[in-house]
Amino acid sequence: MTDRPYPRLLLLADAVLLAALPVAWFAPLMTVKVTLKFWAEGTDLSVVSTLQGVWGSDPALALVLTFFAVLAPVAKVSGLALIHLGLLSVRVEPALYLIGRLAMADVFLIAVYVALFKGLDGGRITIGWGMWLFTACVVGSLALSLITERLRR
Repeated sequence: MTDRPYPRLLLLADAVLLAALPVAWFAPLMTVKVTLKFWAEGTDLSVVSTLQGVWGSDPALALVLTFFAVLAPVAKVSGLALIHLGLLSVRVEPALYLIGRLAMADVFLIAVYVALFKGLDGGRITIGWGMWLFTACVVGSLALSLITERLRR
């Protein structure tokens, strides 16, 4: 571990991400104006409502998605906060690195974007403010990881 203290700005970024992630999970990502397999027309989709739809049809997949899209990102950001506070043992850092790689919020986001841009015949999707917040959380988490790695060198 480096002797240089981490800037307070990184601790603030940790706190903001930990507060913003749950809001992003419930925020409307988009409004669907076509009937899809899991949702009726006019449904506002969020990370949580998407997971709820998957739970109804495939609980095993929903469990995996919940871990990778919800639990792993929180564990990653919490671990980064512990690093920034100087409270994480060097022996635990490889596990944090692995959790960071498993945090598939970014993969979930890419899947949502792919679904958006594929286009739906006879339907329309309106992007909600939650898509922007969720995108900011994913990009912020990635940036925080890269900054932390760079400062540790």
